[in-house]
Amino acid sequence: MSSYVAPLKDLRFVLNELAGLAEVAKLPGCEEAAPDTVDAILEEASKFATEVLDPLNYSGDQEGSVWKDGAVTTPKGFGQAYRQYVEGGWGALPFGPEWGGQGLPKLVATAVEEMITSANMSFSLCPLLTQGAIHALELCGTEAQKKTFLPKMIAGTWTGTMNLTEPQAGSDLALVRTKATPAGDHYLVSGQKIFITYGEHDLAENIVHLVLARTPTAPEGTKGISLFVVPKFLVGPDGSLGERNRAKCASIEHKLGIHASPTAVMVFDNAVGYLVGEENKGLAYMFVMMNAARFSVGLEGVAIAERAFQRALAYAKERLQGKDLVEGAKTVPIIRHPDVRRMLMLMKSQTEAMRALAYVVAAALDFSDKSPDEREKRKHQAFVDLLIPVVKGWSTETGIEVASLGVQIHGGMGFIEETGAAQHLRDARITTIYEGTTGIQAADLVGRKIAREGGATAKALISEMSRFTKELGASADGNIRAIQPPLAAGVEAAAQCVDYIVANAGKDVKAVFAGAVPFLRLMGIVAGGWQMARAALACEKRLSSGEDADRPFLEAKIATARFFAEHMLVQAPALRATVVNGAAGVMALSDEQFLAA
Repeated sequence: MSSYVAPLKDLRFVLNELAGLAEVAKLPGCEEAAPDTVDAILEEASKFATEVLDPLNYSGDQEGSVWKDGAVTTPKGFGQAYRQYVEGGWGALPFGPEWGGQGLPKLVATAVEEMITSANMSFSLCPLLTQGAIHALELCGTEAQKKTFLPKMIAGTWTGTMNLTEPQAGSDLALVRTKATPAGDHYLVSGQKIFITYGEHDLAENIVHLVLARTPTAPEGTKGISLFVVPKFLVGPDGSLGERNRAKCASIEHKLGIHASPTAVMVFDNAVGYLVGEENKGLAYMFVMMNAARFSVGLEGVAIAERAFQRALAYAKERLQGKDLVEGAKTVPIIRHPDVRRMLMLMKSQTEAMRALAYVVAAALDFSDKSPDEREKRKHQAFVDLLIPVVKGWSTETGIEVASLGVQIHGGMGFIEETGAAQHLRDARITTIYEGTTGIQAADLVGRKIAREGGATAKALISEMSRFTKELGASADGNIRAIQPPLAAGVEAAAQCVDYIVANAGKDVKAVFAGAVPFLRLMGIVAGGWQMARAALACEKRLSSGEDADRPFLEAKIATARFFAEHMLVQAPALRATVVNGAAGVMALSDEQFLAA
């Protein structure tokens, strides 16, 4: 079984050539992101991912987390790995020094997060949820709450959760029934939450639950939801842990994948909780966590795709089967067969496109947070808001496709657990569901991010991509010039879809939403193709200097960008036809007609 190797060359290339790390490092509070510092961080994160987390991925999947009498035991080795995670300060990277963070950009933390997730997705989910909870408390908590919880959570000695979903309320949070009754300086929280990732575990000394609930005077619907911090153990004035709170894990789920990650059913029975922010504004606060989590889930799509690609590539190089189509004399590794190469290139090109887009969005998050220019902050925030559902939805859907290709390349052995290929597909399958399904991301994209503002941000992005396509035609490299027609056609297809959405959202909303997911895919492919084309031009510039020692890597990037254009970008006009013309078929059948009894 092949081991994970962090793709440091590509990570550095994307950070520096596409995401603009040098400019990010000039932002206030990001000065620590000097090139030598970032290189050292990437090297150490690579070692931690490869040497500590990757060896636990398969064993953790086979063993799984175990629930007994309200307590959860994580798989062998996870406790020690988590202690090393804490000692390494990995969870503190993107947070401010005032609470014990390292003050590094989101962009740098994104590269580290990808490596940790590629090596062991089940492990990575614990810090992912903790970081989302930290963001919510940073922005919405009282000074006392920040002082009590943030230093321990940023250090990693305490972890955090999101408690949204209830049995009767999946993605429709208007149906939340958990109650919070005032009791002096706190509230008593009662109700049941399901699908709570790392809601109970043995990795940290305390778990800080952020819980959506209703107060007695709350109005119905989403306007009546408040957010409460409910620790597993109560915390004394001096920060010491007190008695166990009345927040219990009733069971953990038996799942298709991510077996080592405990997914808890949490029961709150008059548990002590503290209001975060104002009453009835909890949903807005929770979206702070959710947006951070949606980006991270999109990054999981990238990470799983990278891991599945590496495993498939290693197998394709060693598996001997079939004759060479030209030479024909001897049995060859399957990587020599054109269709296997096609699948490997689909895996490689889509992974690189997803990574590039995600890292560019991460850089925009840094600018939206730290730029001293308010106009710049707003511009970057609009870009982030538009593309977060694309990063989440497109990257996770594509991650599943890439993991499935990995199984296919393994052939029958891919269906056998011992090769490890099946685990990646099983683990990837949840990513399109949690933190909002692909349909929810697509509805957010077309409804909130495009129709609500008349497509202004989307049109600005499309104009930028359209201007860029003209640069490709001036290239001296035929591979790069070949990218221009598919990219230009893709950008035009995106423009026509945006016009259609803006024109029809007010008069035929069902038609617009029927094509929302195909449009999200179109936007992912086009935006990813834009980044691949930018990468190709950056490679050409470096190659033209004649001094770059990474010539094979750079030439491969250009060839991969052309492959993406000719195999993925060419899908954009067809997706445009589905978006604009496909609604009638979606809505054609009555409920009864779906079953032809």
